[in-house]
Amino acid sequence: MNSLANRIAIAIKNANPEETHSVEVMQYSLGIILNTLLIIVSTAFIGLIFGRFEECLTFLLCFCILRLTSGGFHLKTAMACNIVTTLLSTLLPSLISPSDSALWIINIISLVIVVLFAPNPDQNARIPTSIYPILKLVSIVIVSSNFFLHSAVIGLAFLVQSLTVIPWTRGDNVEKNYC
Repeated sequence: MNSLANRIAIAIKNANPEETHSVEVMQYSLGIILNTLLIIVSTAFIGLIFGRFEECLTFLLCFCILRLTSGGFHLKTAMACNIVTTLLSTLLPSLISPSDSALWIINIISLVIVVLFAPNPDQNARIPTSIYPILKLVSIVIVSSNFFLHSAVIGLAFLVQSLTVIPWTRGDNVEKNYC
């Protein structure tokens, strides 16, 4: 993805050298867009193949919406992020179907984690600490919505995402970068 982003950035720069940002800035931005697109397309494709299109995309969407407000740790490479996110978005909604009582427990665990640890933004994020309480409140509202929606897929997405906001001791394979 990085080389494709680089080639696109160079082409854009060559087409309009005066009114564009540097190749490096465009490459970084395009890399994020291409990686996000790869995750969405991969999840949609795998979901279609296994007849779980709606569930897989619902998981991915809910995971991402909560991630925007709650933050969380990130994998070291974009490729690792692409693979793990696609696997989580396709396997969990297809393989795990919690009972009603288990879903209540999942929702409660997610809510407690978000209340205690969100937001946990990336160290490179330029988010003023003054809006952290708003991000926490929005994260709480998002997770709490599943007490009314009562969706197993949404509950699983919120649980997985909420686990990423816990400030675990980071090992060699995890660091705080956006994937």
